[in-house]
Amino acid sequence: MSPTPTTMALPTAPASYTWEATDEGVAARYGIALERVVRFDLNTSPATPPFVAEILARGRFETPASEYPPGDYRRLVEAAAAAYGVEPADVVCGAGADEILDLCAKAFLPPGGAAIVPAPTYAMYRVLTEQRPARVVAVPRRSADRGYALDAEAVRRACREADAALIWLCSPNNPTGVGEPPGTLEALLDGLAADAAVAGRPGPLVVLDEAYAEFVGMSLHGLRTRYPRLVAVRTASKAYALAGLRVGFAIGTAETIGRLALYRPPGSVSTISATVVTEALGRPAEMRANVDRIATERTRLGAALDAVGWPVAPSVTNFLLVDLSAPERAARTADELMARGLVPRTFAADHPLASHLRITVRSPGDDDRLIEAAQQIALEESR
Repeated sequence: MSPTPTTMALPTAPASYTWEATDEGVAARYGIALERVVRFDLNTSPATPPFVAEILARGRFETPASEYPPGDYRRLVEAAAAAYGVEPADVVCGAGADEILDLCAKAFLPPGGAAIVPAPTYAMYRVLTEQRPARVVAVPRRSADRGYALDAEAVRRACREADAALIWLCSPNNPTGVGEPPGTLEALLDGLAADAAVAGRPGPLVVLDEAYAEFVGMSLHGLRTRYPRLVAVRTASKAYALAGLRVGFAIGTAETIGRLALYRPPGSVSTISATVVTEALGRPAEMRANVDRIATERTRLGAALDAVGWPVAPSVTNFLLVDLSAPERAARTADELMARGLVPRTFAADHPLASHLRITVRSPGDDDRLIEAAQQIALEESR
């Protein structure tokens, strides 16, 4: 893969997702020292929780590193169930939220079927749909001045017309940074349930990606009692700052979770990851402190970028969406940031957000480098 700025493609494009350029690739292309590369494109947290080093130093994991982890991941699942306020039978774990999303596609999206993808949103929904292979039905979100909110009626209508087997939802939404207006998802699920009753068959699986739920302090997984084919997806990658361990969870009814579990490969979550994330789930105060630090830094970073003429959209997540007004300016700015070792998330030329960059909130020191670069770039543009 060529070390180019990382890009989110449109849901209607072919399944040709380009994985992120490596730090080494960025350093080689721009002739900078490897240690100068900072990832503002991956929505990860800037520091690993201190207790992780303590666990690794002890060397006592769920099973010895020479052995496979337990097939039921009992302690990890029980910890997740306690953290999310559900029963263990309502949870299945996987190697990051991405494996959970993949399980949903494998279990509920047949080859040749259709899946609804509101756009713009997380690019993996398109990739997983087309890998089945199934058909993507893109439904545009509302306009920027309406916060790119979900058009619930359009989603419901598209689902009926396409006889969709699956609907991909994300709240708070990546890459727009905000959740859906209150009542939107509840109304959609009630409508889907009504449509299913009229048709006399189960409705589509609704996958609600809640990777950033901890940043808003709420989850809608409780709606599974109103719509049994709802699966909420959670992760240890964002608020818990454990992206490198690759642990995610699905929450649904026991029946739906049982169907997903049939497709989970054995041992996909390492014994080390299971041990550390089990511990992390039992430390909610540390997770909350991390979220609070990020929220404080998000406000500071957003104000500084606004001040240099880089308008920042509202965000409740650990990233900011910056509007640079034109695709050409966004591409040029991304290249100038990359030349300084600062890697933003970019969007393809035909994407609704082609004139934007997505910026992860990192440590104050890293963010100061970005702010200084933005000031320099803005000054050069004004000359």
